[in-house]
Amino acid sequence: MMFRPYLLALFILPILTACAKDPVPQAEFQQSTFAEYVEQTQAWIRANRHFISDQSEQEVLLNSPFERKPDQPSNKAVLLVHGLSDSPYSFNDLADSLVEKGYVVRTILLAGHGTKPEDLMIPKLEDWVSAVHHHTQLLAAEYDDVWLGGYSTGANLVTSEAIENPEVDGLLLFAPAFKAKSKMVALAPWVKYFVDWADQDLEENLVKYDSLAMNGAGVFYQTSERVIALLDEHTLTIPVFMALSEADSVVDTPLAVERYKTRFNGPKMLTWFGEASPDATLKSTLRSMRLPEYRISNGSHMSLLFSPENPLYGVSGLQRQCNNGQEDEAELNCRQGADVWYSAWGYQEKDKVHARLTWNPYYHEMVQDIVGFMDHP
Repeated sequence: MMFRPYLLALFILPILTACAKDPVPQAEFQQSTFAEYVEQTQAWIRANRHFISDQSEQEVLLNSPFERKPDQPSNKAVLLVHGLSDSPYSFNDLADSLVEKGYVVRTILLAGHGTKPEDLMIPKLEDWVSAVHHHTQLLAAEYDDVWLGGYSTGANLVTSEAIENPEVDGLLLFAPAFKAKSKMVALAPWVKYFVDWADQDLEENLVKYDSLAMNGAGVFYQTSERVIALLDEHTLTIPVFMALSEADSVVDTPLAVERYKTRFNGPKMLTWFGEASPDATLKSTLRSMRLPEYRISNGSHMSLLFSPENPLYGVSGLQRQCNNGQEDEAELNCRQGADVWYSAWGYQEKDKVHARLTWNPYYHEMVQDIVGFMDHP
């Protein structure tokens, strides 16, 4: 999901001023057991989702929080938190990989997600913060070794939770959105009172929103403000794994690297998907994303978490992301099935049509890095 800065200027046009919304009840997240939470959240999705296919129950399950357990009992558990406009499906592959290595895995659905884009006009920062805290506490009450993982906005939320909660034993951070690349995002908490949408597109994706409500962008900005304020005051000494794409068009990767270097003072591992080390003084795993044999030009914000075999986002996945900041003709060619290259949002190269890169060509190597680090930080 790209935040389009030019749309913020529209708040000066009275004709686009939004009427106040009557909030509707949100899905409850404070259940005493995770099983109750999943059951009631699925019922909420069924009752409130705008379905985009004729497979409504499949859509419910794809967007639902879930728990997966290894065959052998384990005292090690991970809670995974998705990003803005996404869903727990972001962690479908990683959850399976961690379960195979003996970890219990849970995911949650942040308020405003999983149903319809306009529901992101409702949540407040506290809704997301409280949900992460509640489910961290539920997990810590059942398991001895508790890690938190987050993607983008979710990485902000789990980092903040880890700073404030001594029961967190480690972090997995994927494309942490400590700061957005677009400076205009900082205006979203105020612009939302005048404009409903930061971006509106046809809804085509089964597991994420194609449109972005301005309130959602505003709450994202608040998560970044909060985590930076906490990192300015505290350091973390628990183990931290971080993965970043050099060509990420959404988040400020130099700032994420700087905070990683200066505020995470325990065992740590950085995996960098790009061509040059982000900091010569940091030990990092460098994985080149200039891969013409796979028609990949560079890595994207959303490519870290999905395996090449993923049925929706993998090499042969159903959700080709042709909306990639290109000219209309290039997007049309992509939609019509033309041979394409893959890249970060907005990347262009002469005589090439680029779809968004949605899978990680090094996914299986990354999983080995993660598991090795978690077992022996």
